[in-house]
Amino acid sequence: MTTDVDPAPTGADPDAVTLRGDELPWRSVSPALRTVRLITLFAWLTPFVVVLAVLAVVVSPWFWVGAGVLAALVAWGAWLIVRQVSAITWIELPDEIVIRKGRLFRSLVSIPYGRLQYIDVESGPLMRSRGIASCEFHTASPESGGTLPGLPTEEAEALRGRLAARGEAQRAGL
Repeated sequence: MTTDVDPAPTGADPDAVTLRGDELPWRSVSPALRTVRLITLFAWLTPFVVVLAVLAVVVSPWFWVGAGVLAALVAWGAWLIVRQVSAITWIELPDEIVIRKGRLFRSLVSIPYGRLQYIDVESGPLMRSRGIASCEFHTASPESGGTLPGLPTEEAEALRGRLAARGEAQRAGL
């Protein structure tokens, strides 16, 4: 199996990698990740809203307060998921992969290819039904790894192959 080892932007300057800047061609994760996370949110919290609404009708109207609070929590969670997923971007540079996440609390994780030990590609049933997977990057230090959720499955598998080849090449000193 042959893999392409050069989808990194030519002339990409690692110094241009910033929390805010869009000077580089950052890639977004699949919008299907938003759908998966929203389905999960609704599946966990909607039954509680329904139970509280039934209790409000059967037992006491005071349960409407709890149902309203939970309904507001579901709405806020949905808004938050939409904002968070659209803020996850990544880029492959010549020597590292960089992952940006967050709107209010931003993080920038840079993982050098030479430090990669292995890459997990994971996809649960809901993610598989939407055609997406997550890549988890493992290094010798747990603090220097990272996760890239919501990639199309084919892209996640190709990314795993490319990064593994680059990591081997850098560890070999090529």
